[in-house]
Amino acid sequence: MDHPSSEKRIIALGPWLESPAGRYVIEWEQFRLDLLTADIFGFNAVQIGLPQVQGLAANRMPHRWLTDTHLPAEGEMPVVVVHDFAELPFATQSLDLVLLPHVLEFAAEPHQVLREVERVLIPEGQLIITGFNPASMWGLRQVAGRLTGAHFLPLDGEFISVPRLKDWLKLLNMEVNRGHFGCYAPPCRTDKWLKRFAFMEKAGDRWWPYLGAVYTVQAVKRVKGMRLIGPAWNRNPARVRSAVPATNQVHRNGAAGKQLQHKE
Repeated sequence: MDHPSSEKRIIALGPWLESPAGRYVIEWEQFRLDLLTADIFGFNAVQIGLPQVQGLAANRMPHRWLTDTHLPAEGEMPVVVVHDFAELPFATQSLDLVLLPHVLEFAAEPHQVLREVERVLIPEGQLIITGFNPASMWGLRQVAGRLTGAHFLPLDGEFISVPRLKDWLKLLNMEVNRGHFGCYAPPCRTDKWLKRFAFMEKAGDRWWPYLGAVYTVQAVKRVKGMRLIGPAWNRNPARVRSAVPATNQVHRNGAAGKQLQHKE
């Protein structure tokens, strides 16, 4: 079960997202999530936490919910208040899509959160995770800030690298099929300097794509021993095997046997 402090840790991200760097991150994530979720179909979708990002705004499922530790000020989606992300109030195998925006890195037990998500997803259900990339200029700035006390990102976050996250998902039979990095500008605190480095977005995608400050990872829940079986439209009826024709050697042996009988 999540510790009570994890609720405060996740809420602590909210004020940071109101900063220029936070708005920069939200803008990129909103654009990327709109692209990812627009073509995911089903009936039930849930975004867990971070109401500042409307991750399901472009999705067209009939039932979409937002779970959080508190009621957001504004939101288009129905809100389910959840005080413990490690125990989701959904039935097993009932959701087609789950979004985890910056939840794992601020949860006290991220493995338990992932186990709950795997439980509530249907087979072939999809999971989208966003997080801060420790292998980036922002990640290095955060490490330096922990030493000097002048941290750039929220101090309570334990940022998870993409390779590590893939290992966690693999243990839960979650297959990663898509990932994106973004926010390549240096860790600047003002809009002025962030806009000056706007050219680094295209350059980063081309020249150093794995060093973006944030990432999105999309995974699919796989069930071992399960596969889709369709009708055998092109199956041909079994054919009767034709007799093997006799060879010339067989004919010669038969003729030689008849001559031997006449001599006797």
